Amino acid sequence: MLKEIRPAIVLIVALTVITGLLYPLAMTGVAGVIFPRQAQGSLIERDGKVVGSELIGQVFADDKYFHGRPSATNAPDPKDATKTIDAPYNAANSGGSNLGPTNKALVDRVKGDVDKLKAENASAPVPIDLVTTSASGLDPHISPEAALFQVARVAKARNMPEDRVRQLVSDNTEGRFLGLLGEPRVNVLTLNLALDGAAVR
Repeated sequence: MLKEIRPAIVLIVALTVITGLLYPLAMTGVAGVIFPRQAQGSLIERDGKVVGSELIGQVFADDKYFHGRPSATNAPDPKDATKTIDAPYNAANSGGSNLGPTNKALVDRVKGDVDKLKAENASAPVPIDLVTTSASGLDPHISPEAALFQVARVAKARNMPEDRVRQLVSDNTEGRFLGLLGEPRVNVLTLNLALDGAAVR
């Protein structure tokens, strides 16, 4: 019986070492050489300090900044471990709310967000990505329409001409990958950093 079991055990150990250790280490090494910045998290630095990542959104609540899309991520409540609290863009708990389109909590939240945004800019339709979360809850991008919707508020809060803020949105709009894949998008963090840079001048 040992004669039959021994090859199976050797094969399991060998495949575990190859696929569970050697292959991941090799791919990590190759990625670090070919894509060093991306392999380190696509971090964005300002004045030698890491201010975020191109890959994970952040909360910007101040009127002088562009806001990203809502995030449904949460974290354990420090006061009661059996409950959770909202923790937007929590990369340790990536995921959507999983609330269905007829769920009252979701409907009420979206309606509240739409009403708030309409009060901010009544002359334009509210872009859908400003009131809906992404599947991961970490999306750092918004549509160009969502950024343009916010131009009036940001320009007023910063006492800047709307045309200048609109130009910053245009300058920070990324096109489709290879001109074909995906949709045009704006990284909220890079746009806000460009906005801060323009305000200093």
